[in-house]
Amino acid sequence: MTAALSHDPVAAGRRMPHLPLIMMYHSVGVRPHDPNNLAVTPERFEEQMAALKHRGLRGVSVAELQAARAAGSARGLIGLTFDDGYTDVVENALPILQRFGFSGTFYVLAGRIGGANEWDEGTPWPLVDETGIRRWADAGFEVGSHGSMHVALADAGPDVLRTEVAESREKLSAIVGKPVGGYCYAYGSMDAAARSAVAAAGYEHATAVISRESLGPLALPRIWIGQVHTSKHILKMLYTYRLHRRISGRHAL
Repeated sequence: MTAALSHDPVAAGRRMPHLPLIMMYHSVGVRPHDPNNLAVTPERFEEQMAALKHRGLRGVSVAELQAARAAGSARGLIGLTFDDGYTDVVENALPILQRFGFSGTFYVLAGRIGGANEWDEGTPWPLVDETGIRRWADAGFEVGSHGSMHVALADAGPDVLRTEVAESREKLSAIVGKPVGGYCYAYGSMDAAARSAVAAAGYEHATAVISRESLGPLALPRIWIGQVHTSKHILKMLYTYRLHRRISGRHAL
């Protein structure tokens, strides 16, 4: 292990002010069997994006959000992320995002490219192939790593961490033709060793599925968005988020 693994990078990240709102999506398609409530229909997704646009907000990738945050210009930006690498995100979400002038981060499983979500129960959902990954990247959107095989990283050994974190980054970077800067923890499962492995592999930011504010750039919190979220739900969520930031003394969107 390198010296970078001798500390928890999240601990240092606790000093960072204002963690902006990041929405967490999975599939954007019609799924008759969806036991984990991971799918949003294209119609509902478009409604949700329209709600953001109506409020003068713009959905962006995590990379753009973090860069704007560093420059002090993140006001009005909301992160949009898509976990697991489902084919329908490229087919359905991509053109909708382009129509609204939005972007987003697509978290792909490097070891399951062109495969299916075999870790879930029910009918398999197809995962993006290399052509789909390049199509997303060629649109100017961010491709991030979701690991290799969708395994939990908390308490994982060094071999698993190397495969899921460093090797997945190398493979995806080769596909998109540039370094992949973002990581997403499968199941939101992580510990200090996992976060340190992400830092050592060269990632600039990583996302989780938790909502605590005390975490930093290698465990950014996100809010799950599903089919149940109408435009009214989205606007209420934004209002609650703004109010919370105002009360806590942090910056609003």
